[in-house]
Amino acid sequence: MSNITFEDYKNAIKAKYEKEKEEGDYSNNLSSPTPANLRKLCVKRFKSNPDKEDLNAFESFFDFPFDKDKKNLFGDDEMNKLEAVKRFFQGKTEKPSEDTIQLAAILVDLRPRPFNKYKKQMDEEDVQLIDILRGTSDSAKEVSSDNLSDKVKVENSNNSEADFVIEEPLPVQSKEVKSEETSISTFVNMDEKPKSNKLKYLAIVAVLAGLGLIIFLALPRKECMQWSGDHYEIVDCNLKSEGFISGSPVELLDENLVGLKKIKVCDTTVYFDKNHNAIIWYAKKGDSIDFFNNHGRHPENNSPLRPVTKYILDKYVNKK
Repeated sequence: MSNITFEDYKNAIKAKYEKEKEEGDYSNNLSSPTPANLRKLCVKRFKSNPDKEDLNAFESFFDFPFDKDKKNLFGDDEMNKLEAVKRFFQGKTEKPSEDTIQLAAILVDLRPRPFNKYKKQMDEEDVQLIDILRGTSDSAKEVSSDNLSDKVKVENSNNSEADFVIEEPLPVQSKEVKSEETSISTFVNMDEKPKSNKLKYLAIVAVLAGLGLIIFLALPRKECMQWSGDHYEIVDCNLKSEGFISGSPVELLDENLVGLKKIKVCDTTVYFDKNHNAIIWYAKKGDSIDFFNNHGRHPENNSPLRPVTKYILDKYVNKK
């Protein structure tokens, strides 16, 4: 059974990205992975290799099928989603969605893909690469152990020759004198240490512990989130929102909001529970309506999310 994990798959994509941005055919798009450059690369990849599974990944990521004849495939929402791929390439997102990972694999042309194929078709060279990415050093440890064993054998062999050399025994008196000198020297050294040194050592330890605590508290923590098209992603609090089309700000992590997601409604969408309570929320955005899976505020215009009503559905959804 394969021991390749999804984390290994993500690491392999990042390694392929580092290689492609330096020497790949589309290094000009990947060396600066802005949403605009990634959009251009999307069109290039899917035009040159319209694989069925890749096309399914595209539709799952953007919520519409790829069409090479359409001129205007990407709006603000789609560009914001590509920002999530950019953050993944740059290591600035902690928990990217699976759709983000799959599109990233296509853009760097990692093969085999997707993950269910990747974990099955691994040759020896790829397995070694996975071990390197994991930081595995088991093989190095084995080599070191063997070298140590050989070294011990050689030393034992050399020492065995010394067993045949007749040495004159040292006088017993010299050993006793040496022992006494060592004891006296140790006693004198211990007696010479001032008692105040203990206090100095304790003070130094206390200062170092305090500095360590200050440094720990000052380190940036990944306790922030940022709206990415239709959902929140957990990001580094130092992440700047440069390059965002809609300028989505970096916010402090809110466990009540991190699961908020914008959804697309259709004829089969369930809007109310068995007690006729709304389970879908909405907010106006310009002349249209955005729907969400939970209550809160609209991440893009801060409008309060309200429970959906039959009037809203008739006006904006069933009007056709």
